[in-house]
Formats: sequence, C-alpha cells, structure tokens
Amino acid sequence: GLLRQSQMEMVSDGPRKLAVAKEIVRGKFLNQRTLLMRYRRDPSTSSGRDLASVDEAIKSLDECSGKLDKAEDAGSLFGLEGYGSARYFRAFKELLKQDLGFTARVRRPPTDPINSMLSFGYTLLTYNMQSAVSVVGLDPFLGYLHVIEYSRPSLVLDLIEEFRPIIVDSLVLRIVNTNILSESDFQKPETQGGMVLLSQEAIKKFVHHYEERVQTVIQHPTTSHQVNYRRCFELQARQLARVILGQESKYKPFLVK
Repeated sequence: GLLRQSQMEMVSDGPRKLAVAKEIVRGKFLNQRTLLMRYRRDPSTSSGRDLASVDEAIKSLDECSGKLDKAEDAGSLFGLEGYGSARYFRAFKELLKQDLGFTARVRRPPTDPINSMLSFGYTLLTYNMQSAVSVVGLDPFLGYLHVIEYSRPSLVLDLIEEFRPIIVDSLVLRIVNTNILSESDFQKPETQGGMVLLSQEAIKKFVHHYEERVQTVIQHPTTSHQVNYRRCFELQARQLARVILGQESKYKPFLVK
C-alpha cells in the first residue's frame, strides 16, 4: 500500500516523473545501439549490406541520447523516442538475411512476417514484465513514460522498453537469419484482413525460442550476479520501486554491452 501510494504521488510529480521517463528512453536507445553495433561488427551479417544506414542509425541514436537531458516535457521526449526508433528500424532491415517485406515498424495490423514476430514477441515480453511488476507490488497501470489510459498497463510498457532490443529484436534476427522460420510459416494477409500472422506451428517454435532467450543466464550489469533475463525483469521493477520510495535517487536502466 505504501509503495503504491508513493507511486501515485510520483505520477503527479512532474520533474521526478520526467526524470524516470528519460532514463527509460535512454536505456532503450543504448540497447538499440548495442544491438546494431554487434551486427555491424559481424562479417557474416554485414557482408553485402547497406552499412551506411546502420552507421547513420547509430549516429542518430547517439544524438538522440545526447538530447534527452534537454527534453522539457513528455511531448518532446516522445518526439525523440519516435525519431530514434524510426532510424533504428530503418537500419534493422539491413541486418535481416531473408527478404520478408519488412521496411518499417508497423504495429496494427502487422503487414509482414517481421512485424508479426516483433508484435508477438513484445506481447510475450509484456506478460512477463506484468508478472514481475505484480510480484514487486507496483501498480501496473500507473506509468511514467506511457500515458495513463483505461486498461493500459502503462508501467509495464515503460519497463519493457529497454528490454525490447535485448530480448525480442535480437531473437527475431536470430530466427530469421538462421532460417528457423521463413515466409511459408506465416498466413497470407488476404486471408486475415490485411494482417500477417504466424501459423500455429510457427507460434510453438517462436515461443520455444523466446523461452530459451528469457532463461539465458547472464552476469547482471549492476549486481554482477549470475541471473537469467526473467529474473532481470523483477530486479528492474525492484530498482524502480526503490526510486519511488526515495531509497535511491535515480532510475538506472538495464544496459547490455
């Protein structure tokens, strides 16, 4: 109860709310940058690709990260987030070894297999993060970056931002580039009202590899403990809870190298 009371108070505290939102977006940008850099250095992926767009995206993410501290409100912050993410996904397509029709991030409805996998992966990630938020005792509907709307788990959507590139985007790249799934694993858009959906068998494969990903054990960047990614979701929620309660001064996003 005390945690949720403090969480509600911070939602109404403009400067504190904006400070947390900025760090969430910073974490997303830095992890997107790391993913691009990894594939930029990998000869098996970069060979024959338009590396100029990848380099431009990395530069744009650096520039957007540098402007975060100057953002004075949620509107300008969302503007930076939208611009940086658009440049990121423009480069993302250059990392794909299969041409599955991906040109940009399209959410509703997903119009190609890549967007279909991204949307499905983000949904799985949202469910996992909502469980972590519930364990910690935070209210999933009171967020700091995403607007509070009826039935929207805004805090959950906040906390998945920095994990999107690490968990889902990297997984989609591996699934596509190692031919785990191909175009034949997706239902045609004309049969689904313009949506491209995974077949039932493809869903099973994707979920299997997603579970492998979140169970991967890593060295936590802050505690140096050996934990899996699912445990990292809870640790991030707990770190935010300490910031909300005033036990820590600044939210620290989860970053990979």
